[in-house]
Amino acid sequence: MEWRAFAEVFVTLLVIMDPAGTAPIFVALTRRMTPKQRRWAAVRAMSAAGVLIIGFALFGGVLLDYLGVSLASLSIAGGLLLLLVALEMLRGFDEAPDEDGDVALVPLATPLVAGPGAIATVIVLARQRPEGAVISGAVAALLAMTVSLLLAGAISRLVAPALLHFFTRVLGLLLAAIAVQLVADGIRALA
Repeated sequence: MEWRAFAEVFVTLLVIMDPAGTAPIFVALTRRMTPKQRRWAAVRAMSAAGVLIIGFALFGGVLLDYLGVSLASLSIAGGLLLLLVALEMLRGFDEAPDEDGDVALVPLATPLVAGPGAIATVIVLARQRPEGAVISGAVAALLAMTVSLLLAGAISRLVAPALLHFFTRVLGLLLAAIAVQLVADGIRALA
């Protein structure tokens, strides 16, 4: 394995996955869960994100080529999904969560952690770097994200609920901006 390629994949994916930005969103989405449920949600989210990231690293290029889907189209779709999550955060999650839904899978695993940016990145890196370095770097980034989410639950218990609601709305606005940027980048790439 090439250590330089491993480090490049690890750092690139960690920046895209954004543990510092994802952790507060995770806390907001899992606020009604017990600490045990929150830990389990973190593990499920990162396991699902891992399957997606590793799967796309191995087979993503072939799959997108077969379906005739461009990375720009993937970016637009992911941006639209993130925008929906951002709007819910801005509204303050007024409605009870859907009992059939699992926030660990959607929106945490995808599109927040294994979103269009991370998926496109592993597809591109897998075409340019040794497969072992890409897989190892991705696994290391996913482990770092898991630790971040597990610590976020403990830290959130120290923060006042009003402050958590305030930060949820601010992060919702920032997430909306990121979503719009993904859509804009996708449209620009298609043009």
